[in-house]
Amino acid sequence: MGERDKLSEVKRIVVKVGSSTITHGSGKLNLARMEGLVRQLADLHHQGKEVVLVTSGAVGAGMGKLGLKQRPKTIPEKQATAAVGQGILVHMYEKMFAEYGPVVAQVLLTREDMAERRRFLNARNALLTLLDYGVIPIINENDTVAIEEIRVGDNDTLSAMVASLVDADLLILLSDIEGLYTGNPREDKEAKLIPLVEEITPEVEKLAGGAGSNLGTGGMITKIQAARIAMSSGVAMIIANGSREGSIRDAAAGKDIGTLFLPRENRLQSKKRWIAFNSTVMGCLHIDAGAAKALLKNGKSLLPTGITGVEGDFETGNAVSVYGPDGVEIARGIVNYDAEEIARIKGVKTKDIMEVLGYKDYDEVIHRDNLVLNV
Repeated sequence: MGERDKLSEVKRIVVKVGSSTITHGSGKLNLARMEGLVRQLADLHHQGKEVVLVTSGAVGAGMGKLGLKQRPKTIPEKQATAAVGQGILVHMYEKMFAEYGPVVAQVLLTREDMAERRRFLNARNALLTLLDYGVIPIINENDTVAIEEIRVGDNDTLSAMVASLVDADLLILLSDIEGLYTGNPREDKEAKLIPLVEEITPEVEKLAGGAGSNLGTGGMITKIQAARIAMSSGVAMIIANGSREGSIRDAAAGKDIGTLFLPRENRLQSKKRWIAFNSTVMGCLHIDAGAAKALLKNGKSLLPTGITGVEGDFETGNAVSVYGPDGVEIARGIVNYDAEEIARIKGVKTKDIMEVLGYKDYDEVIHRDNLVLNV
């Protein structure tokens, strides 16, 4: 069975729809396009598949309602426009899905919902319960309350996080382009579509361009970042053209469209996926060559003796980056001690932690169960 053929057997599918797919150039909703997408999603649902929709378009819908000619530039303007548009967007989806039967639910997320472990688990449990009820969750970033520090920033990344969150089998990113090309197809007539990507290499990253239309915030680079999250989470991902008739149906059926990114066979555990992709990094640790080898080659925990430097003002339980002696990030993990404590015990043997701090809560600064190597 080929890699594409396996897609017809997937059970749980996340579909991301970009602004450029469901809005006209004017910013107003493209109702005909939306209706076609809803029909395909409803059909997958009727086949017994679990479907999650991650949709852009709130700002675009708000632009149309408010009569704005250009996409707002500032965060407050985007928040206000999204507040007007989100209700319009979900109302239209609910009305369209009602024609075909599936019940839908609105879920608005921010980066904080993903970065704080308890909220991450709450979001996961809520989404899995909705799927158990046979509901199609309609997810968007909460643009109305999100600010620069906490916003996910693009729905490509959000959809990959959601796919990881719910343990999806397939993520379909609908864009205004057929997939990943060897060059920019809008400028290079010789550019060829790449049908299959097995690994995100530096060469693949170089193929990613900048932002696309003036309605979307994500370009191909955000799709490659989304692919990295999806693949490491054991989720297959397809980039396909949302304006192509039947794109969702064909992608889920394993037909030869778009670019398929293959999932890693050794899917990261849920907790380690959160550490790698969802947690907010609050600082960093620098380690020596011996500690780097222990982590990378021997699967060991990070002990204080191998730590050479501490940066940031973080607390116990925060996520930090771990840098090797060459200055390259090699891992991320959850620390058992805060920044001040680690600064005091760096370079110290485990047996001497008590003597330095006056107490010893843990032998390890980062336990291997709370450590994920760079993916």
